[in-house]
Amino acid sequence: MTEITAQQKELITQRARGYCEYCWSQVKYSPDPFSIEHIIPLSKGGTYDLDNLALACQGCNNRKYNHIEAIDPIDGNFVQLYHPRQQLRSEHFIWSDDFTELIGISPTGRATIVRLQLNREGVVNLRRVLNMVNLHPPN
Repeated sequence: MTEITAQQKELITQRARGYCEYCWSQVKYSPDPFSIEHIIPLSKGGTYDLDNLALACQGCNNRKYNHIEAIDPIDGNFVQLYHPRQQLRSEHFIWSDDFTELIGISPTGRATIVRLQLNREGVVNLRRVLNMVNLHPPN
């Protein structure tokens, strides 16, 4: 297979509940388009298997590019980026008190936040506005 089918796109979007699987931006409100991304890129041996595909906003997808690891800003070691099919979000990220920023609580969480810039200004502003009208954070 060399292409993601419409049926796969729909399944992946439903599985993600309409959220970017990295920054948790909502398709419904995000100014960025969304796409299906390979968690492990094809160039690194990834496949078109549903377990290797994630819904991502263009901001996260562009920043992730073909990376599967990044540097933990605390200890300087290379670590695996967050893998939404194999890891629990709650083991790597928590919300700031005002729910506008993701905080990395593991080397993987911290490295993913930095590599994908999960707290970039536009995403933080969107979270702030959506939180004010009780539409963020996701359940």
